Amino acid sequence: MKVISNNIGQPTPFTWKGRTEKTGIFKSPVSHPILLGREDVQGDTVSDRKHHGGEFKACYLFSSDHYAYWQEQYPHLSWSWGMFGENITVEGLDESDLLAGSIYLLGSALVQITIPREPCYKLGVRFGDQKVIEEFIAHGKPGTYVRVIRPGEVIRGDLFQLEEKAEDSLSIADLFSLIYSKKKDPDILNRALNCPFLPQGTKDKLGRYHKKGA
Repeated sequence: MKVISNNIGQPTPFTWKGRTEKTGIFKSPVSHPILLGREDVQGDTVSDRKHHGGEFKACYLFSSDHYAYWQEQYPHLSWSWGMFGENITVEGLDESDLLAGSIYLLGSALVQITIPREPCYKLGVRFGDQKVIEEFIAHGKPGTYVRVIRPGEVIRGDLFQLEEKAEDSLSIADLFSLIYSKKKDPDILNRALNCPFLPQGTKDKLGRYHKKGA
């Protein structure tokens, strides 16, 4: 797998339900290396620290392979890498092969797969249509957040290569499906709740379904 683009966002104002907010989802490709820090990407905008950035969402990766599908759905948009708010666009990224807890070399950084991206209204703002959120969930290709174990620089052309495969884990695709499925598979749900690599917040969220017997 190879880095196709590094993308950085500047604070962009928008109006939502009568309020003016700011977002960093409007990311654009940059030609220079970017530095992956332990809680964010240096120089990138993280407007909502409650839901973005931090240890388990320090950097967001999305696959260039998925772009063709979305370009067909939204041909009127002006397309460039970073359209989904990803910090790094990676060629060949497959959520079915990415296991939570697996460690990858990314440029000079060392990163660990954590959780899938859960879309919010800001993705709808980026696409100019809130229906993209349901479409994004149905498509099942969410990209992944990573934890930065060792900070380092990444530039276009760098490889994203597996260093250590996680054991007794779940794929990002399975986790995404679990989060949004109305009827939770009890086996996958139990595996997620016992997975040592998932953030406690994700386990707490899934645990509520477990208590309901969903």
